[in-house]
Amino acid sequence: MTRASHEGAVLVTLAERDAAEELAGQLLEQGYAPCTVHRDMYAGEDDAEDVDWVVEVRTGPGGAPAALDEDGLAALAEEYGGFAHVER
Repeated sequence: MTRASHEGAVLVTLAERDAAEELAGQLLEQGYAPCTVHRDMYAGEDDAEDVDWVVEVRTGPGGAPAALDEDGLAALAEEYGGFAHVER
């Protein structure tokens, strides 16, 4: 996935796939969409086990950009042991 493809999205990064899928499901129930989960290897990492799982969130409840709720998404990410940031 190229940087341009998720520009403006909130990216929630977690260490575990199960946690990422659980959080994506929770966000979908709350009205965030789409919430896609994908692997994200660190640049330069050769070991396939050195990956994180990213929940990419574009739109919040009511159709507002998810970036407007970056703080709320960051708080949820922390509950799952991860972090969130807006891709600009």
